[in-house]
Amino acid sequence: MRCVAPGPLVATFTTANPRRSARRTQGNLPLRTIQGSLSARRVERKAPLLASMHRIATGALAGLGISMLGLSALTIHWQNQWSRSYAQLEASKALEHRLQESAALLEHHHLGAVRGPSQLVPTSSEKLIHLPQPQTSPRPSRAPLFAGLHLRQVPSGY
Repeated sequence: MRCVAPGPLVATFTTANPRRSARRTQGNLPLRTIQGSLSARRVERKAPLLASMHRIATGALAGLGISMLGLSALTIHWQNQWSRSYAQLEASKALEHRLQESAALLEHHHLGAVRGPSQLVPTSSEKLIHLPQPQTSPRPSRAPLFAGLHLRQVPSGY
């Protein structure tokens, strides 16, 4: 028998596509590893509770973002309305001031037209006219429904 010394064992992998093996050696292997480890399907299979919590957090963040956009739009709208109302208030204050000035000017003009106190009639207690108090009509009877209500009469002149 003849004994043959074993030589070094070399394992070679043959691929059908040499371009594919060249791509792996160029650095795509780490990207595939990362993509495979962070796969949503794989996480869902391994930890369904964690995946559902991730979906809930994503939905909550999306909802908060949309609500913040809505509130920002409403804030801008309300600020615009407030500035318009404030401008109208300032305009009405200016008109009120002009009205008071006009009334004061008219009053001054009418007082100047009287030409002194000689045209005014002095009064005395003898020249006062006293009018009798008006007769009050008897109160109409109230319906039983309104009997419990205490209505007071409003004084005349108010």
